Amino acid sequence: MNEDVFNTSLRRFLKKVGITSQREIEKAVRDAVESGKLKGNEKLPAKMVLTVGSVTLSHEITDEIELG
Repeated sequence: MNEDVFNTSLRRFLKKVGITSQREIEKAVRDAVESGKLKGNEKLPAKMVLTVGSVTLSHEITDEIELG
């Protein structure tokens, strides 16, 4: 295994996950606030599940996203 290639590829994947996840969450929350489903001061439960095939990895992260 080439550590440099692996590290670069992993960082690229994580950057993509972070950017696209943030964008999707922001859009969903803004739409919910605009439609009246949310008031804008809630704490939203959030969960991210990371899976990687062929290595039997499943990692779950839970937290809250505070709106205000």
